Amino acid sequence: MHVTCIVGARPNFMKVAPILRAAEAWPDVRTRLVHTGQHYDERMSDLFFDQLGLPHPDIHLGVGSGSHAAQTARVMLQFDETLDHNPTDLVIVVGDVNSTLACALVAVKRNIPVAHVEAGLRSGDRRMPEEINRVLTDQISDLLFTTERSAADNLRAEGIAAEKIHFVGNVMIDTLYRHRERARQSDVLSRLGLTERRYAVSTLHRPSNVDTEADALNTVRALEEVARRLPVVVPLHPRTRLKLEEFRLLDRLLGWPAMRILEPLGYFEFLALVDRSALVFTDSGGIQEETTALGVPCLTFRDSTERPITITHGTNRLVGLDPIRVAAALADLLTGHARQVSVPELWDGHAAERIWTVLRQTRSARSDLAAPAQG
Repeated sequence: MHVTCIVGARPNFMKVAPILRAAEAWPDVRTRLVHTGQHYDERMSDLFFDQLGLPHPDIHLGVGSGSHAAQTARVMLQFDETLDHNPTDLVIVVGDVNSTLACALVAVKRNIPVAHVEAGLRSGDRRMPEEINRVLTDQISDLLFTTERSAADNLRAEGIAAEKIHFVGNVMIDTLYRHRERARQSDVLSRLGLTERRYAVSTLHRPSNVDTEADALNTVRALEEVARRLPVVVPLHPRTRLKLEEFRLLDRLLGWPAMRILEPLGYFEFLALVDRSALVFTDSGGIQEETTALGVPCLTFRDSTERPITITHGTNRLVGLDPIRVAAALADLLTGHARQVSVPELWDGHAAERIWTVLRQTRSARSDLAAPAQG
């Protein structure tokens, strides 16, 4: 069984790493890793491969940045050409980035089965490009692996057959549990002069928060509310840095003594910072999940989330996009108004193993997954 796994952006690496590792238990499975190059900065890509023990990609498409349309089109064209010379029985895509949808589209048009890991998550906000990627990828996938039970409800409501849906847990949490102890050995706190539970970590990168001057200014004001109460470490996403520089806002952040503006961090350093922080302020979906697993309070700078279990069971709170609401949520959190939290069902470090069990069972039962790769 020849299986092609797709990565394109930093969140994908943490999801694919345990899938490739779990495949090693099955001698009749051959995996191929394709990196689309959607993230091409060394600290957003290469460093993660080394730290997570990912094999170097068998194929690197090198598509780089661009508009959503241009990036998606380049991935499709190059992945399609790749399949001419590298036949496969199954394509596994993860998450909700442009590479996810692009490679899924190419595969299904070639009648190659697609498995979507992290299926069924919905924010209900179609203005988010990630939401479009999620919905469309799920509609064309043959196997849909979910991280929480509400995702299956979303998929069934969209007309997807129940037999395609498999609740397996969260592969990103597989990676977190595997590397948490090693991350704790990092000296990043001492290097930055930080005291455990006395600082915040912030990552903000979504286009809706940084792509216009008004949105970027609003985001800066929200960050300043955090910095009024705690030192805040901000590993800046490359595109966020570019936007802040374009709008002449970066110097404003750098002028805050409590603000530590950093380049993107490696996985171990970032995990160490989050694990020992007082709270995280973010617009990232994956970090909402990681903080839930770690038991670290999370304030999400968005009006909606596609990961509701991080609110109902975990440490996450939606604070909207108003800096005043951010300040109120911070005050409530820092005065000790904690809530009861629990690690969600099947977030136990074994999601990838369950995925391969389903894949092998499905391959045995279905001829389209059992047939040899077409050259």
